[in-house]
Amino acid sequence: MSSLISADEIRHEAEFVWLENIDDLDYVRQSLDRLTARKGRPAYHRAGRMVGYAILSPTAKPSRASDTFRRRVFWLLPHDRDTEPGGLYARSAPVEAVDPRTLQLGVKGYKTERSEGGPPSTAMQELGLSLPL
Repeated sequence: MSSLISADEIRHEAEFVWLENIDDLDYVRQSLDRLTARKGRPAYHRAGRMVGYAILSPTAKPSRASDTFRRRVFWLLPHDRDTEPGGLYARSAPVEAVDPRTLQLGVKGYKTERSEGGPPSTAMQELGLSLPL
């Protein structure tokens, strides 16, 4: 879950690789996966689809116990808002979801009105932005 990711666990991030245009997404789910390499596209074993992933810097050290690296993977499930706008998450977001616009290297990101499916804020209205609901 997003709330369980600590800054220390993601401090070695060097780059995000996005497999889709995140400008069209209100939220993405994020998790820390144990992977055998610092970089490269990870294997994906969930329902739905992988949207992006982090690449780690060469200074990232593997776990002593498992010889794996913890890397963030961003993903969506088939019943998420982008494919079912009126579905389960029409007016909310999954616990592990964050607004992709809030993501930065080494920063876990957070939820926003947009990611929660709420009405657009005054700032969004002034910018001419609206939710796809």
